[in-house]
Amino acid sequence: MGASNLDLADWDAVETAERIRKGDVSAREVVEAAIARAEGAKHLGAMVEGTYERALSSLSAIAPDAPFAGVPTFIKDLAHVEGVGIGWGSRALDRAVSRRSDRIVTHFEQAGFVSLGKSALPEFACSPTTEPSGGPPCRNPWDLDRTCGGSSGGAGALVAAGVVPLAHATDAGGSTRIPAGCCGLVGFKPSRYRLDVSSSKLLPVNVACDGVLTRTVRDTAAFFEAIEAHRPPRRVAAIGKLGDRPGRRLSIGVFVDAPTGTPVDAEVQAATRSAARRCEALGHAVEEIACPFAGTVIDDFMRYLAFLSSAQVAGARWMMHRSFDRTKVDAWTKGLGAYFANDVPGVLSAIVRLRKMPGELRAVLARGGYDVLLSPAVAEAAPMLGWLAPDVPFDVLFERVRRFIPFTPIHNATGAPAVVLPVALSEAGLPIGVQLAAGHGEDGPLLELARELEATGPLRRPSTRASVTRT
Repeated sequence: MGASNLDLADWDAVETAERIRKGDVSAREVVEAAIARAEGAKHLGAMVEGTYERALSSLSAIAPDAPFAGVPTFIKDLAHVEGVGIGWGSRALDRAVSRRSDRIVTHFEQAGFVSLGKSALPEFACSPTTEPSGGPPCRNPWDLDRTCGGSSGGAGALVAAGVVPLAHATDAGGSTRIPAGCCGLVGFKPSRYRLDVSSSKLLPVNVACDGVLTRTVRDTAAFFEAIEAHRPPRRVAAIGKLGDRPGRRLSIGVFVDAPTGTPVDAEVQAATRSAARRCEALGHAVEEIACPFAGTVIDDFMRYLAFLSSAQVAGARWMMHRSFDRTKVDAWTKGLGAYFANDVPGVLSAIVRLRKMPGELRAVLARGGYDVLLSPAVAEAAPMLGWLAPDVPFDVLFERVRRFIPFTPIHNATGAPAVVLPVALSEAGLPIGVQLAAGHGEDGPLLELARELEATGPLRRPSTRASVTRT
């Protein structure tokens, strides 16, 4: 092997692809090493299904000039991959073999990625922790007794553990950014219309998009550049090739309080203010402000989440698989269904207000003259497993979820781009992330700011060597 497995695990996706192109290591060596790491990380509960033989046999069909030719990855078990099983994180469905691949999977393949299998998620991607009922929880590589977040928790754990440098994720309320905050990763939600989940466009509020979890901003930027080379966005400008810093100094509004008025951990607040000072040291204009969004946005999002969960249950036999048995859904899903059924008028009113959120964001940015808003990613570092588990009594769990994620859903409603970066470690040794958000379509300058902030260091990285067995 041209490089040790330890070295391969530490390369990001861009470096991995470059090394393969230069002949420093072969794609087969890279994929075989990643398979060995995946086998050594089974204790994380992050992998639903491994497709190793399929991955190795696909190498000969990869275009050598593809930007990520030979780079291993995982696909979230919410997306169809032709010939591979899918379960949507639910025991209410038999694991069916997909007859087709979703568009996002085709994009990954066109970019040269090699999927090693499916990553874990909570039932129907409706929870901020990946603790499927009746199955093993997905464990955080930083602390195996902690959550890795959700709903793209399996992807977060696999990337944080160094199994793969980049993994597919989705985001409808923070499902990419929450695991980024819990696992010390980069999680980017692009502007609405850039990479929307196809079915989300049919919803009354289009909140869901595809994306990736990575260990570096350059991987995230390179991924979107590769995707847009095959599929230029139609309703928003392409991101294109980015610089290492924004073309001008930006005005940044910083807030550390939750719109709901619920507590935000003191270490999280301190880390957010520290990131703000770093931005100020880079020459950006920084102002700390009170949270500019009303608490109703989170309450409205929770109502909308209940609607989405109920819609998935109602249409599961048609949209997912005829094997669906609604009696087997977990307690959280049942509770969301009851919550929706008991407040249908409230949900309809919430939808009306959520549809106004793009205008609300424009007003917030205009009032303060801000280009970017900086906030915590989540209200506390990764909680203990069980705290957000689906079998917690619904009323208790509902309030815990509401308190844990008062920041990420805002920008699923606004449709604006938002990125979570790791900036510090808590006293318990857990990563703390912050969220940067910009106006709709301003993905490029936002990622350039993220890259500039990332370069100031010492932004903490996952301790990959301790979290997975390597050959």
